[in-house]
Amino acid sequence: MRWALVKVCVAVTTMVVVAFAVPLGLVIKEMARDRAFSNAERQAAAIAPALSITTDRDQLERVVASAGSGDGIAVHIPAGEGTKAVDIGRQRASAKDIAMTRGLGRASTTEVPGGSTLLQPTALSSGAIAVVEVYVPEAEVTNGVGTAWAVLAGVGAALIVGSVAVADRLGVRMVQPAQRLAEGAHDLGEGKLGARVPEEGPAELRLAAVAFNSMADQVVQLLANERELAADLSHRLRTPLTVLRLNTASLGDGAAAEQTRTAVAQLEREVDTIIRTAREAKPQTAAPGPGAGCDAAEVVRERMEFWSALAEDESRKWRVAGVERPVRIPVARADLAAALDALLGNVFRHTAEGTAFAVDVHNGEDAVIVLVSDAGPGISDPETAMARGRGSGSDGSTGLGLDIVRRLAESTGGDVRIGSSVLGGTEVRIWFQLDGRAPVRRGHRVRRRRTGTLVSTFNRPRSLP
Repeated sequence: MRWALVKVCVAVTTMVVVAFAVPLGLVIKEMARDRAFSNAERQAAAIAPALSITTDRDQLERVVASAGSGDGIAVHIPAGEGTKAVDIGRQRASAKDIAMTRGLGRASTTEVPGGSTLLQPTALSSGAIAVVEVYVPEAEVTNGVGTAWAVLAGVGAALIVGSVAVADRLGVRMVQPAQRLAEGAHDLGEGKLGARVPEEGPAELRLAAVAFNSMADQVVQLLANERELAADLSHRLRTPLTVLRLNTASLGDGAAAEQTRTAVAQLEREVDTIIRTAREAKPQTAAPGPGAGCDAAEVVRERMEFWSALAEDESRKWRVAGVERPVRIPVARADLAAALDALLGNVFRHTAEGTAFAVDVHNGEDAVIVLVSDAGPGISDPETAMARGRGSGSDGSTGLGLDIVRRLAESTGGDVRIGSSVLGGTEVRIWFQLDGRAPVRRGHRVRRRRTGTLVSTFNRPRSLP
Protein backbone atom coordinates (compact mmCIF):
# COMPACT_ATOMS: atom_id res chain seq x y z
CA MET A 1 0.00 0.00 0.00
CA ARG A 2 2.84 2.38 0.85
CA TRP A 3 4.61 2.06 -2.52
CA ALA A 4 1.33 2.09 -4.40
CA LEU A 5 0.47 5.42 -2.76
CA VAL A 6 3.94 6.77 -3.64
CA LYS A 7 3.54 5.72 -7.28
CA VAL A 8 0.13 7.35 -7.50
CA CYS A 9 1.46 10.62 -6.06
CA VAL A 10 4.45 10.56 -8.45
CA ALA A 11 2.18 10.02 -11.45
CA VAL A 12 -0.29 12.74 -10.41
CA THR A 13 2.42 15.26 -9.55
CA THR A 14 4.27 14.56 -12.82
CA MET A 15 1.12 15.16 -14.84
CA VAL A 16 0.46 18.42 -12.99
CA VAL A 17 4.03 19.60 -13.48
CA VAL A 18 3.97 18.77 -17.20
CA ALA A 19 0.57 20.41 -17.63
CA PHE A 20 1.87 23.68 -16.16
CA ALA A 21 5.58 23.64 -17.01
CA VAL A 22 5.31 22.98 -20.78
CA PRO A 23 2.90 25.87 -21.52
CA LEU A 24 4.85 28.12 -19.16
CA GLY A 25 8.11 27.24 -20.93
CA LEU A 26 6.57 28.09 -24.31
CA VAL A 27 5.27 31.37 -22.92
CA ILE A 28 8.75 32.24 -21.64
CA LYS A 29 10.23 31.49 -25.05
CA GLU A 30 7.67 33.70 -26.76
CA MET A 31 8.23 36.48 -24.25
CA ALA A 32 11.99 36.39 -24.96
CA ARG A 33 11.31 36.65 -28.70
CA ASP A 34 8.91 39.54 -28.18
CA ARG A 35 11.48 41.30 -25.99
CA ALA A 36 14.17 40.96 -28.69
CA PHE A 37 11.97 42.33 -31.47
CA SER A 38 10.70 45.14 -29.22
CA ASN A 39 14.28 46.26 -28.77
CA ALA A 40 14.72 46.08 -32.55
CA GLU A 41 11.64 48.26 -33.08
CA ARG A 42 12.96 50.87 -30.64
CA GLN A 43 16.25 50.99 -32.55
CA ALA A 44 14.40 51.38 -35.86
CA ALA A 45 12.20 54.10 -34.36
CA ALA A 46 15.34 56.02 -33.35
CA ILE A 47 16.36 56.31 -37.02
CA ALA A 48 12.96 57.51 -38.31
CA PRO A 49 13.26 61.21 -37.18
CA ALA A 50 16.61 61.57 -38.93
CA LEU A 51 15.24 60.09 -42.17
CA SER A 52 12.33 62.51 -42.13
CA ILE A 53 14.79 65.43 -41.95
CA THR A 54 17.70 64.46 -44.19
CA THR A 55 18.90 61.78 -46.52
CA ASP A 56 22.54 62.81 -46.36
CA ARG A 57 24.70 59.73 -46.19
CA ASP A 58 27.24 61.09 -43.75
CA GLN A 59 24.63 62.33 -41.30
CA LEU A 60 22.64 59.09 -41.52
CA GLU A 61 25.78 57.01 -40.87
CA ARG A 62 26.38 59.02 -37.69
CA VAL A 63 22.78 58.47 -36.61
CA VAL A 64 22.98 54.74 -37.35
CA ALA A 65 26.26 54.47 -35.44
CA SER A 66 24.71 56.17 -32.41
CA ALA A 67 21.48 54.10 -32.54
CA GLY A 68 23.01 50.63 -32.59
CA SER A 69 26.21 48.75 -31.94
CA GLY A 70 28.17 47.07 -34.67
CA ASP A 71 26.58 46.37 -38.00
CA GLY A 72 23.14 45.39 -36.70
CA ILE A 73 21.32 48.34 -38.32
CA ALA A 74 21.07 49.10 -42.02
CA VAL A 75 19.13 51.81 -43.90
CA HIS A 76 17.88 51.40 -47.47
CA ILE A 77 16.83 54.65 -49.30
CA PRO A 78 15.39 54.19 -52.76
CA ALA A 79 16.56 56.25 -55.75
CA GLY A 80 14.62 59.41 -56.55
CA GLU A 81 14.52 62.10 -59.17
CA GLY A 82 18.09 63.13 -59.66
CA THR A 83 19.27 61.03 -56.64
CA LYS A 84 20.78 57.61 -56.30
CA ALA A 85 19.75 54.84 -54.00
CA VAL A 86 21.56 54.89 -50.65
CA ASP A 87 22.35 51.76 -48.60
CA ILE A 88 23.93 52.30 -45.20
CA GLY A 89 25.14 49.37 -43.13
CA ARG A 90 25.26 45.66 -43.81
CA GLN A 91 22.31 44.30 -45.74
CA ARG A 92 21.14 40.86 -44.63
CA ALA A 93 17.58 40.78 -45.93
CA SER A 94 17.02 40.11 -49.60
CA ALA A 95 16.13 42.92 -52.01
CA LYS A 96 12.82 41.19 -52.63
CA ASP A 97 11.89 41.33 -48.94
CA ILE A 98 12.93 44.98 -48.73
CA ALA A 99 10.86 45.87 -51.80
CA MET A 100 7.89 43.93 -50.44
CA THR A 101 8.07 45.80 -47.12
CA ARG A 102 8.33 49.14 -48.93
CA GLY A 103 5.33 48.23 -51.03
CA LEU A 104 3.21 47.02 -48.06
CA GLY A 105 4.07 50.03 -45.96
CA ARG A 106 4.20 48.08 -42.65
CA ALA A 107 6.93 46.36 -40.64
CA SER A 108 7.79 42.75 -41.29
CA THR A 109 10.28 40.14 -40.17
CA THR A 110 12.27 37.72 -42.22
CA GLU A 111 14.58 34.84 -41.43
CA VAL A 112 18.25 35.34 -42.29
CA PRO A 113 21.34 33.25 -41.55
CA GLY A 114 22.11 33.45 -37.81
CA GLY A 115 18.84 35.04 -36.80
CA SER A 116 16.09 37.33 -38.07
CA THR A 117 15.71 40.88 -39.35
CA LEU A 118 13.11 43.50 -38.67
CA LEU A 119 12.22 45.61 -41.71
CA GLN A 120 10.64 48.91 -40.66
CA PRO A 121 9.34 51.26 -43.47
CA THR A 122 9.79 55.00 -42.88
CA ALA A 123 8.42 57.88 -44.99
CA LEU A 124 10.92 60.45 -46.26
CA SER A 125 10.32 64.17 -46.81
CA SER A 126 10.31 63.53 -50.53
CA GLY A 127 7.48 61.05 -50.20
CA ALA A 128 9.63 58.02 -50.88
CA ILE A 129 9.71 55.07 -48.46
CA ALA A 130 12.99 54.13 -46.85
CA VAL A 131 13.42 50.79 -45.05
CA VAL A 132 15.32 50.45 -41.77
CA GLU A 133 16.72 46.95 -41.33
CA VAL A 134 17.54 45.78 -37.76
CA TYR A 135 19.30 42.47 -37.31
CA VAL A 136 18.16 40.29 -34.35
CA PRO A 137 20.59 37.43 -33.64
CA GLU A 138 19.22 34.03 -32.56
CA ALA A 139 21.10 34.27 -29.26
CA GLU A 140 19.16 37.42 -28.40
CA VAL A 141 15.85 35.76 -29.25
CA THR A 142 16.60 32.85 -26.87
CA ASN A 143 18.36 34.93 -24.23
CA GLY A 144 17.32 33.65 -20.71
CA VAL A 145 15.06 30.92 -22.07
CA GLY A 146 17.44 28.09 -21.12
CA THR A 147 17.85 29.43 -17.59
CA ALA A 148 14.10 29.82 -17.17
CA TRP A 149 13.51 26.30 -18.42
CA ALA A 150 16.17 24.96 -16.04
CA VAL A 151 14.44 26.74 -13.13
CA LEU A 152 11.10 25.28 -14.20
CA ALA A 153 12.63 21.81 -14.42
CA GLY A 154 14.15 22.21 -10.94
CA VAL A 155 10.85 23.38 -9.47
CA GLY A 156 9.05 20.47 -11.12
CA ALA A 157 11.60 17.97 -9.83
CA ALA A 158 11.33 19.51 -6.34
CA LEU A 159 7.56 19.18 -6.46
CA ILE A 160 7.84 15.54 -7.48
CA VAL A 161 10.37 14.80 -4.74
CA GLY A 162 8.23 16.64 -2.20
CA SER A 163 5.15 14.71 -3.25
CA VAL A 164 7.09 11.46 -2.88
CA ALA A 165 8.16 12.45 0.64
CA VAL A 166 4.64 13.47 1.62
CA ALA A 167 3.18 10.32 0.09
CA ASP A 168 5.75 8.20 1.89
CA ARG A 169 4.94 9.78 5.27
CA LEU A 170 1.23 9.45 4.56
CA GLY A 171 1.76 5.86 3.50
CA VAL A 172 3.67 5.14 6.70
CA ARG A 173 0.84 6.68 8.73
CA MET A 174 -1.63 4.43 6.96
CA VAL A 175 0.48 1.30 6.67
CA GLN A 176 1.85 1.11 10.22
CA PRO A 177 -1.58 0.84 11.88
CA ALA A 178 -2.53 -1.78 9.29
CA GLN A 179 0.69 -3.69 9.99
CA ARG A 180 0.06 -3.54 13.73
CA LEU A 181 -3.47 -4.80 13.12
CA ALA A 182 -2.11 -7.71 11.08
CA GLU A 183 0.53 -8.47 13.71
CA GLY A 184 -2.10 -8.39 16.45
CA ALA A 185 -4.31 -10.79 14.51
CA HIS A 186 -1.29 -13.07 13.94
CA ASP A 187 -0.39 -13.02 17.65
CA LEU A 188 -3.99 -13.71 18.64
CA GLY A 189 -4.07 -16.60 16.18
CA GLU A 190 -0.93 -18.01 17.82
CA GLY A 191 -2.64 -18.02 21.19
CA LYS A 192 -1.28 -14.76 22.64
CA LEU A 193 -4.54 -13.68 24.22
CA GLY A 194 -3.05 -10.43 25.52
CA ALA A 195 -2.45 -9.11 22.00
CA ARG A 196 -4.10 -5.73 21.48
CA VAL A 197 -3.80 -3.04 18.79
CA PRO A 198 -3.28 0.70 19.46
CA GLU A 199 -6.30 2.68 18.33
CA GLU A 200 -4.52 5.18 16.06
CA GLY A 201 -4.19 6.11 12.40
CA PRO A 202 -6.98 7.01 9.97
CA ALA A 203 -10.58 6.80 11.17
CA GLU A 204 -11.24 3.53 9.35
CA LEU A 205 -8.17 1.85 10.86
CA ARG A 206 -9.06 3.17 14.32
CA LEU A 207 -12.49 1.62 13.98
CA ALA A 208 -10.86 -1.63 12.83
CA ALA A 209 -8.53 -1.53 15.87
CA VAL A 210 -11.48 -0.94 18.20
CA ALA A 211 -13.34 -3.85 16.64
CA PHE A 212 -10.27 -6.09 16.89
CA ASN A 213 -9.67 -5.25 20.55
CA SER A 214 -13.33 -5.84 21.33
CA MET A 215 -13.16 -9.17 19.54
CA ALA A 216 -9.99 -10.14 21.42
CA ASP A 217 -11.63 -9.24 24.75
CA GLN A 218 -14.64 -11.32 23.81
CA VAL A 219 -12.43 -14.27 22.84
CA VAL A 220 -10.61 -14.05 26.18
CA GLN A 221 -13.92 -13.85 28.00
CA LEU A 222 -15.33 -16.83 26.12
CA LEU A 223 -12.25 -18.91 26.82
CA ALA A 224 -12.38 -17.91 30.49
CA ASN A 225 -16.02 -18.88 30.65
CA GLU A 226 -15.25 -22.21 29.00
CA ARG A 227 -12.52 -22.93 31.53
CA GLU A 228 -14.73 -21.86 34.39
CA LEU A 229 -17.56 -24.02 33.12
CA ALA A 230 -15.24 -27.01 33.03
CA ALA A 231 -14.12 -26.22 36.58
CA ASP A 232 -17.70 -25.81 37.81
CA LEU A 233 -18.85 -29.04 36.20
CA SER A 234 -15.86 -30.86 37.65
CA HIS A 235 -16.59 -29.41 41.06
CA ARG A 236 -20.12 -30.75 40.94
CA LEU A 237 -18.62 -34.22 40.70
CA ARG A 238 -17.21 -33.71 44.16
CA THR A 239 -20.68 -34.08 45.69
CA PRO A 240 -21.18 -37.72 44.70
CA LEU A 241 -17.49 -38.35 45.33
CA THR A 242 -17.91 -37.11 48.89
CA VAL A 243 -20.75 -39.57 49.37
CA LEU A 244 -18.67 -42.39 47.91
CA ARG A 245 -15.69 -41.51 50.09
CA LEU A 246 -17.78 -41.47 53.24
CA ASN A 247 -19.54 -44.70 52.30
CA THR A 248 -16.26 -46.48 51.63
CA ALA A 249 -15.21 -45.71 55.18
CA SER A 250 -17.95 -48.08 56.41
CA LEU A 251 -16.87 -51.00 54.21
CA GLY A 252 -14.54 -52.32 56.90
CA ASP A 253 -11.25 -54.07 56.26
CA GLY A 254 -10.35 -56.30 53.37
CA ALA A 255 -8.64 -56.14 50.01
CA ALA A 256 -11.81 -55.21 48.09
CA ALA A 257 -12.68 -52.45 50.55
CA GLU A 258 -9.16 -51.06 50.42
CA GLN A 259 -9.14 -51.14 46.61
CA THR A 260 -12.47 -49.31 46.56
CA ARG A 261 -11.18 -46.61 48.91
CA THR A 262 -8.02 -46.28 46.83
CA ALA A 263 -10.02 -45.95 43.61
CA VAL A 264 -12.31 -43.30 45.11
CA ALA A 265 -9.32 -41.36 46.43
CA GLN A 266 -7.62 -41.51 43.02
CA LEU A 267 -10.81 -40.40 41.29
CA GLU A 268 -11.12 -37.51 43.71
CA ARG A 269 -7.53 -36.47 43.03
CA GLU A 270 -8.16 -36.56 39.28
CA VAL A 271 -11.24 -34.37 39.67
CA ASP A 272 -9.23 -31.91 41.78
CA THR A 273 -6.53 -31.84 39.09
CA ILE A 274 -9.13 -31.07 36.43
CA ILE A 275 -10.51 -28.25 38.55
CA ARG A 276 -7.11 -26.67 39.19
CA THR A 277 -6.10 -26.99 35.52
CA ALA A 278 -9.31 -25.54 34.14
CA ARG A 279 -9.44 -22.66 36.62
CA GLU A 280 -7.00 -20.31 34.89
CA ALA A 281 -9.07 -17.18 34.45
CA LYS A 282 -11.65 -15.38 36.48
CA PRO A 283 -14.96 -15.48 34.66
CA GLN A 284 -17.91 -13.14 34.93
CA THR A 285 -21.23 -14.71 35.65
CA ALA A 286 -23.94 -13.17 33.54
CA ALA A 287 -27.15 -12.18 35.20
CA PRO A 288 -30.13 -14.35 34.27
CA GLY A 289 -32.53 -13.00 31.71
CA PRO A 290 -36.10 -11.91 32.33
CA GLY A 291 -38.28 -14.69 33.69
CA ALA A 292 -35.33 -16.81 34.86
CA GLY A 293 -35.20 -18.05 38.44
CA CYS A 294 -36.26 -20.87 40.75
CA ASP A 295 -37.96 -21.65 44.04
CA ALA A 296 -35.16 -21.58 46.63
CA ALA A 297 -37.32 -23.36 49.22
CA GLU A 298 -37.98 -26.26 46.89
CA VAL A 299 -34.30 -26.58 45.94
CA VAL A 300 -33.24 -26.51 49.62
CA ARG A 301 -35.79 -29.22 50.53
CA GLU A 302 -34.60 -31.38 47.64
CA ARG A 303 -30.90 -31.09 48.45
CA MET A 304 -31.46 -31.58 52.19
CA GLU A 305 -33.37 -34.75 51.40
CA PHE A 306 -30.30 -36.01 49.55
CA TRP A 307 -27.80 -35.01 52.26
CA SER A 308 -30.01 -36.12 55.16
CA ALA A 309 -29.49 -39.78 54.26
CA LEU A 310 -25.74 -39.36 54.51
CA ALA A 311 -26.15 -37.32 57.71
CA GLU A 312 -28.03 -40.20 59.35
CA ASP A 313 -25.21 -42.60 58.43
CA GLU A 314 -22.73 -40.30 60.20
CA SER A 315 -25.01 -39.54 63.15
CA ARG A 316 -25.19 -35.85 62.25
CA LYS A 317 -28.05 -33.71 63.54
CA TRP A 318 -29.48 -31.41 60.92
CA ARG A 319 -32.17 -28.78 60.63
CA VAL A 320 -33.82 -26.80 57.86
CA ALA A 321 -36.04 -23.75 58.32
CA GLY A 322 -37.83 -21.16 56.21
CA VAL A 323 -38.81 -23.55 53.40
CA GLU A 324 -42.49 -23.86 54.23
CA ARG A 325 -43.57 -21.49 51.45
CA PRO A 326 -42.18 -20.70 47.97
CA VAL A 327 -39.20 -18.31 47.84
CA ARG A 328 -38.39 -17.07 44.33
CA ILE A 329 -34.85 -15.95 43.55
CA PRO A 330 -33.38 -14.82 40.17
CA VAL A 331 -30.90 -17.69 39.70
CA ALA A 332 -31.07 -20.95 37.79
CA ARG A 333 -32.19 -24.04 39.68
CA ALA A 334 -29.09 -26.05 38.75
CA ASP A 335 -26.77 -23.22 39.88
CA LEU A 336 -28.46 -22.94 43.28
CA ALA A 337 -28.34 -26.72 43.74
CA ALA A 338 -24.61 -26.73 42.85
CA ALA A 339 -23.95 -23.93 45.36
CA LEU A 340 -25.80 -25.77 48.16
CA ASP A 341 -24.01 -29.02 47.33
CA ALA A 342 -20.68 -27.20 47.47
CA LEU A 343 -21.40 -25.79 50.94
CA LEU A 344 -22.92 -28.97 52.36
CA GLY A 345 -20.14 -31.02 50.82
CA ASN A 346 -17.64 -28.80 52.64
CA VAL A 347 -19.49 -29.51 55.89
CA PHE A 348 -19.20 -33.26 55.43
CA ARG A 349 -15.62 -33.01 54.17
CA HIS A 350 -14.14 -30.66 56.75
CA THR A 351 -16.02 -31.57 59.93
CA ALA A 352 -15.94 -34.75 61.96
CA GLU A 353 -18.74 -37.33 62.01
CA GLY A 354 -21.56 -36.37 64.34
CA THR A 355 -21.16 -32.59 63.65
CA ALA A 356 -24.55 -30.90 63.36
CA PHE A 357 -25.47 -28.52 60.55
CA ALA A 358 -28.45 -26.40 59.50
CA VAL A 359 -29.85 -24.54 56.51
CA ASP A 360 -32.09 -21.47 57.00
CA VAL A 361 -33.90 -19.44 54.35
CA HIS A 362 -34.97 -15.83 55.11
CA ASN A 363 -37.33 -14.18 52.63
CA GLY A 364 -37.52 -10.36 52.54
CA GLU A 365 -39.11 -7.83 50.22
CA ASP A 366 -35.96 -7.09 48.22
CA ALA A 367 -33.57 -9.88 49.22
CA VAL A 368 -33.38 -13.56 50.16
CA ILE A 369 -30.75 -14.88 52.57
CA VAL A 370 -29.69 -18.51 52.76
CA LEU A 371 -27.66 -19.48 55.84
CA VAL A 372 -25.62 -22.69 55.93
CA SER A 373 -24.13 -23.26 59.40
CA ASP A 374 -22.40 -26.09 61.23
CA ALA A 375 -21.02 -26.98 64.66
CA GLY A 376 -17.50 -27.70 63.42
CA PRO A 377 -14.20 -26.01 64.27
CA GLY A 378 -14.97 -22.98 62.09
CA ILE A 379 -12.80 -21.16 59.54
CA SER A 380 -9.78 -19.37 60.94
CA ASP A 381 -9.26 -17.09 57.89
CA PRO A 382 -12.58 -16.37 56.09
CA GLU A 383 -10.92 -13.92 53.69
CA THR A 384 -8.46 -16.54 52.45
CA ALA A 385 -11.25 -19.09 52.17
CA MET A 386 -13.21 -16.73 49.92
CA ALA A 387 -10.20 -16.07 47.70
CA ARG A 388 -10.12 -18.11 44.52
CA GLY A 389 -7.44 -20.77 44.23
CA ARG A 390 -6.15 -20.49 47.82
CA GLY A 391 -7.30 -23.84 49.08
CA SER A 392 -4.71 -25.47 51.30
CA GLY A 393 -4.58 -28.66 49.27
CA SER A 394 -3.74 -30.75 52.31
CA ASP A 395 -7.40 -31.26 53.08
CA GLY A 396 -8.42 -31.77 49.45
CA SER A 397 -9.84 -28.26 49.04
CA THR A 398 -9.62 -26.59 45.63
CA GLY A 399 -10.83 -23.21 46.81
CA LEU A 400 -13.58 -23.19 44.17
CA GLY A 401 -16.70 -24.12 46.14
CA LEU A 402 -17.08 -20.82 47.97
CA ASP A 403 -16.19 -18.94 44.80
CA ILE A 404 -19.02 -20.69 42.94
CA VAL A 405 -21.38 -19.54 45.68
CA ARG A 406 -19.98 -16.00 45.61
CA ARG A 407 -20.37 -15.62 41.85
CA LEU A 408 -23.92 -16.92 42.02
CA ALA A 409 -24.82 -14.32 44.67
CA GLU A 410 -23.02 -11.48 42.89
CA SER A 411 -24.89 -12.25 39.67
CA THR A 412 -28.01 -10.90 41.44
CA GLY A 413 -26.26 -7.92 43.07
CA GLY A 414 -25.77 -9.76 46.34
CA ASP A 415 -22.75 -11.17 48.11
CA VAL A 416 -21.42 -13.92 50.42
CA ARG A 417 -20.11 -13.55 53.96
CA ILE A 418 -18.48 -16.02 56.33
CA GLY A 419 -18.95 -15.74 60.07
CA SER A 420 -19.50 -17.72 63.25
CA SER A 421 -22.74 -19.61 63.73
CA VAL A 422 -24.73 -20.13 66.92
CA LEU A 423 -23.90 -23.83 66.56
CA GLY A 424 -20.31 -22.96 67.33
CA GLY A 425 -18.80 -23.44 63.88
CA THR A 426 -18.97 -21.71 60.52
CA GLU A 427 -21.91 -19.81 59.09
CA VAL A 428 -21.97 -18.96 55.37
CA ARG A 429 -24.51 -16.30 54.50
CA ILE A 430 -25.64 -16.07 50.85
CA TRP A 431 -27.40 -12.81 49.99
CA PHE A 432 -29.58 -12.90 46.83
CA GLN A 433 -30.75 -9.42 45.79
CA LEU A 434 -34.18 -9.61 44.16
CA ASP A 435 -34.23 -6.28 42.30
CA GLY A 436 -30.57 -6.06 41.25
CA ARG A 437 -29.86 -3.05 43.48
CA ALA A 438 -26.91 -2.86 45.86
CA PRO A 439 -27.87 -4.58 49.15
CA VAL A 440 -28.80 -2.49 52.17
CA ARG A 441 -27.15 -3.94 55.28
CA ARG A 442 -27.64 -3.56 59.00
CA GLY A 443 -25.49 -4.59 61.89
CA HIS A 444 -24.99 -8.04 63.45
CA ARG A 445 -27.53 -9.28 65.90
CA VAL A 446 -28.89 -12.59 67.17
CA ARG A 447 -32.58 -13.39 67.42
CA ARG A 448 -34.60 -16.42 68.37
CA ARG A 449 -36.83 -18.06 65.79
CA ARG A 450 -40.27 -19.38 66.63
CA THR A 451 -38.81 -22.88 66.78
CA GLY A 452 -36.71 -21.86 69.74
CA THR A 453 -33.38 -22.25 67.94
CA LEU A 454 -30.91 -19.40 67.97
CA VAL A 455 -30.09 -18.15 64.47
CA SER A 456 -27.28 -15.69 63.74
CA THR A 457 -28.28 -13.01 61.23
CA PHE A 458 -25.56 -10.47 60.52
CA ASN A 459 -25.90 -7.78 57.86
CA ARG A 460 -29.63 -8.44 57.53
CA PRO A 461 -31.75 -6.52 54.98
CA ARG A 462 -34.08 -3.93 56.37
CA SER A 463 -37.10 -5.67 54.89
CA LEU A 464 -36.57 -8.91 56.80
CA PRO A 465 -39.08 -9.55 59.60
